[in-house]
Amino acid sequence: MLYWLTALSDGGDVWNLFRYITFRAGGAFMTALIFGFLFGRPLINVLRRKQGKGQPIRDDGPEGHFSKAGTPTMGGLLIVGALLTSTLLWARWDNPFVWLVLFVTLAYACIGFADDYAKVSKQNTKGVSSKMRLALGIIIAVIAAVWASYNHPEALQNQLALPVFKNTLINLGYFYVPFSICVIVGAANAVNLTDGLDGLAIMPAMIAASTLGVIAYAVGRVDFTEYLDVHYVPGTGEILIFTAALFGAGLGFLWYNAPPAAVFMGDTGSLALGGALGAIAVATKHELVLAIVGGLFVVEALSVIIQVLYFKRTGKRVFLMAPIHHHYEKKGWAEPTIVIRFWIISLILAMIGLATLKVR
Repeated sequence: MLYWLTALSDGGDVWNLFRYITFRAGGAFMTALIFGFLFGRPLINVLRRKQGKGQPIRDDGPEGHFSKAGTPTMGGLLIVGALLTSTLLWARWDNPFVWLVLFVTLAYACIGFADDYAKVSKQNTKGVSSKMRLALGIIIAVIAAVWASYNHPEALQNQLALPVFKNTLINLGYFYVPFSICVIVGAANAVNLTDGLDGLAIMPAMIAASTLGVIAYAVGRVDFTEYLDVHYVPGTGEILIFTAALFGAGLGFLWYNAPPAAVFMGDTGSLALGGALGAIAVATKHELVLAIVGGLFVVEALSVIIQVLYFKRTGKRVFLMAPIHHHYEKKGWAEPTIVIRFWIISLILAMIGLATLKVR
């Protein structure tokens, strides 16, 4: 919205700053961060009063988690609120990719909110049925995939870009939409599975979003794409404002989610963040790079899939408990040790993902 202040500029005054995506991204970051600090504690107090016993704790979970009983959930409302406010304030409203990512984020947040509400109100860990969540998630992803494809340049529509390989495109044709659905739905559920320890999911999500934001800015500038030999997707540069807001919102939330957490993000936050990452990857034509940048989420999801399939086949378990962060808890690792080491892994993967921009 503030972009329109450029109409007051004569080209050499302070209003001209609002033309620059980088300036507005900085503003979005600070706005989201301040939003988190201002409304974090009041929101937590409201959630604690409304929820009473807080988020239900799994009976078969690690023993250390029973001490977290009574901690309120739905802290994702703080993230989504800060993200929505700052993005609408600083991003251009005429950019389709901004609305695409916001739509996916808010829609998945609504699914997560319904799930969290069902868990808290019934005081069990089941919530909304997995089939219903999956069906709604697919519907949202279908809309997002078609939306993204429609706004891509004609030469890139229904094409899969390969990282590292210069000017290489694979025409997926009618399979592009199902592929994009898998990316968005998979990312949403992978982040959701990762959200099991205090601070574990939020920092890797912030790192992945920041990395994708840099990529979005690069592929949205024709001069950068010519230098880097990547595909030019006009308009994606504005996504940097969204990712900067996400980083600020994440920091504001982490202030209260750091061990011991005063609030959990719940499915409201984890599904929203995962959906956002998937939508950004589809919008920027960097779907495969998301698998690198968000490699931690991929491993978490794979650990669950492997555990379930192997148990059904043999009656035995590969991991002491899945997702894999619980495996290390069962092995005796302290929760902060797991969280910080997973953060380090996420940062390393982000650097590898960024390197794909230049390695051609």
